[in-house]
Amino acid sequence: MQGKKSHQEKLFISFQLSNRVPGDNFYRRLAQELDLRFLYRLTAPYYGTEGQKSIDPVVFFKLMLAGYLENLNSDRRIISAFSLRLDILYFIGYDVDEELPWHSTLSRTRQLYGEHVFTELFRRVLKQCCDKGMVSGRRQAVDGFFIKANASLDSLIEKEILKDGGLYGQELKANEEHDTAMVKPLKDHDDQDVIKPKNKPSNDTHYSPSDPDAKMSVKPGKATALNFLGQVAVDTTSHVITHVQAVTADKRDSECLPSVLRHVKHNLLGNGLLLSEIIADKGYSSADALKALQASGVTGYIPNRGQFNYQREGFIHDPLKDSFQCGNGSYLVHKQTTLTAGYWMKEYRVSRKECNTCALKDTCSAYGKNITRIVETLDKPYYDVMHIRMQTRKAKRMMKIRQGAVEPVIGTLVNYLGIKRVNSKGVEQANKCLTMAAIAYNIKKMLKNKGKYLKSELKVFAQIFFTLFNSMHPSTTF
Repeated sequence: MQGKKSHQEKLFISFQLSNRVPGDNFYRRLAQELDLRFLYRLTAPYYGTEGQKSIDPVVFFKLMLAGYLENLNSDRRIISAFSLRLDILYFIGYDVDEELPWHSTLSRTRQLYGEHVFTELFRRVLKQCCDKGMVSGRRQAVDGFFIKANASLDSLIEKEILKDGGLYGQELKANEEHDTAMVKPLKDHDDQDVIKPKNKPSNDTHYSPSDPDAKMSVKPGKATALNFLGQVAVDTTSHVITHVQAVTADKRDSECLPSVLRHVKHNLLGNGLLLSEIIADKGYSSADALKALQASGVTGYIPNRGQFNYQREGFIHDPLKDSFQCGNGSYLVHKQTTLTAGYWMKEYRVSRKECNTCALKDTCSAYGKNITRIVETLDKPYYDVMHIRMQTRKAKRMMKIRQGAVEPVIGTLVNYLGIKRVNSKGVEQANKCLTMAAIAYNIKKMLKNKGKYLKSELKVFAQIFFTLFNSMHPSTTF
């Protein structure tokens, strides 16, 4: 007999949300694992003692966290989607008949809290991963990637420099009228009063008024866009993120390495772990980066850039005499040290008379039209040490480990954890978004690998037990 469902909405119904969320549900398990009560103390300085009550800080961070776990980077979509999810309502502590906060409350609260609140939450989750044995700390892989800013190239305007400061003062005075809410438009400046850049748009000549921190950048094969630069450090043992940060996209990866190194060491040391090795690509190669590694006692595996010359063809470097000997037996000695493009360079030269009669001058790489010289960076010893290290088998293995550790993590953050594009303005807000995405990633790793690491802990406990037993009963064997 064919069934036919008839439905009439009940006026009264007995319903308990906890009975509708299965015990193995991700968000139910997360509610048991994650204790966020410390946020009340951490966010207390941002509130007064009077006025309307704000959104619960724990509820705010749970909504943000669930948004990144569900790959939603829109506050409006977070509220509309989660009002229909029973498991997420259970996770944030709301009943089905309770109205969720207004979406604008999320954006205002995110702007209210300082970066240190988000960073502390990241460190708490990292500590839980460390306590479960998921992080070794010994070796970290570092990489950078571009994060699309919440601004369009169409919003770019030229940076104008007014010649007449008095005109600028008049403009300010005209816009400070208090008798009207409208800003008085001024007449267009004459071409003689304004200096406009004539080059193609660049970060030096153009900016976006909607987000001045967003900078133009481009990857090979990609179109130019307004981006931020994200930095990620990943533990190579279980691919847990140990540090993230967002900076302006006009910076190079090598400029960020000292800061990344300092934060990674701090995060690991707080969990009793020591950092000994850093793996990165050639984008992180610079004198300052290599000096930072040496000063911190960390061994780096970073390929030198293509323009670095370990050995000059046809020349032998004598570090004791600080000179280069050519194939004809002449010496190019150190003459001067100059600052060129922000780098200190050492110049080695030889007398022109010796070169004019040399039979090898046509094939000499140092022989020029007016001078014979070799220019090397003052920090060449740091590059030499790294070059020698990168020729070893271990270094080649480290490069494969880096590729398999940090690159998939970045792909997950961008494609599945809502960090393809930030929904906020400014580098500080972008850093908060990236931190929340990293927290979501580590939480998924922690819940997914929970059973695996419990087995490893039991295995270690068993080994300790048998060692102690054998020392007390040496005649007994298993």
